Amino acid sequence: MDNENNMKSLFEAILLLDSEEEAECFMIDLCTPQELAALKERWRVCQLLNASEHSYREISSVTGASTTTVTRVARFLNKESYAGYKSVLKKIANVKRGKENDQ
Repeated sequence: MDNENNMKSLFEAILLLDSEEEAECFMIDLCTPQELAALKERWRVCQLLNASEHSYREISSVTGASTTTVTRVARFLNKESYAGYKSVLKKIANVKRGKENDQ
């Protein structure tokens, strides 16, 4: 299997996860502790950048991420065409809005 097929297979597997618990178990099996820590760090950086009330240095200080990591996440959040971060952030906001409207 080539790398592109391996990537598609991984994404298909992720899309089959039905719960947060399943996702957690899968990620723990899939990643080393260091890889999980890096993913969590990048996601936190993304959330803080999206709030846009913090400087890169502040985010670096709060998260422990290097300013290089903060800059990279910011580039993918704001300038790259993939829009993966933005898509997930938007979905989370929509879910939160839906829950608020239910109350």
